[in-house]
Amino acid sequence: MCDDECVKFLQWALPQLHMQWPGFRKVRAQVCKRIARRIKHLQLADITEYRGFVHKHAQEWDVLDSLCQVTISRFYRDKLMFAFLAREVLPSLAQQALAQGRDYLNVWSVGCGSGEEPYSMVLLWQLQLQVQFTGMHMRITATDANPELLQRVTEACYPYASIKNLPQEWRNAAFSIHADQYCLKPDYRHKLRLLQQDVREAMPEETFDLVLCRNLVFTYYDDDLQRTILQRLQALLRPGAALVIGIHEHLPAGTSGFTEWSGKMRIYRKSISASE
Repeated sequence: MCDDECVKFLQWALPQLHMQWPGFRKVRAQVCKRIARRIKHLQLADITEYRGFVHKHAQEWDVLDSLCQVTISRFYRDKLMFAFLAREVLPSLAQQALAQGRDYLNVWSVGCGSGEEPYSMVLLWQLQLQVQFTGMHMRITATDANPELLQRVTEACYPYASIKNLPQEWRNAAFSIHADQYCLKPDYRHKLRLLQQDVREAMPEETFDLVLCRNLVFTYYDDDLQRTILQRLQALLRPGAALVIGIHEHLPAGTSGFTEWSGKMRIYRKSISASE
């Protein structure tokens, strides 16, 4: 299957899955390989025959949807964003929580993949910020639709390429090496609450001080679905809470109810009052 054939197929199929082609330009090779394997598994001749198969078998749309789920992550992805969280956002949120009589911050990592993002938050809090807020702790919920990825979160072992962005002292403190894998030590591994959820269909039933929704909703989903999910996310954010999206992403045009905490870092603060 050549690239042009796959591109044409994706441009046809993605809108019907409420996804958008531009988000897949750079990752299409990964998706096209999965589709090619699926075609081989079904013993079909080519992608044209597969398109006909999708037409005839409605349940194949669910399979195709799973083939189009892209996960690319590593610890401390976008280091400047994490630095800004540590310097500005988390201390502000912690002070706000203390003023409200709470001794915790509630954080949600949406589409957590293999756990690199939520575990980065664990390390950031415990190895850098905990000393400033000794009476506080961070509760982190991590969700993903893929059970295989959630199993990797539980195992918490990663290749060096995944952790190389972390400060060396953090790597030394938090990881043990086993068979060329860097495995989180128990003191850090058991800090997450894992839920198998597809953000398009379900969300945790609680409110959050910080939601990390990066490189998923606002990259791959179409505008209508983005707006629907954003509205639901907004309802789960406390007044004054932070929403973080990918540094190359944008909130849908006309979005209201947020102020920019850092436009460059794509960090937004939910308005404290309707008048803001």
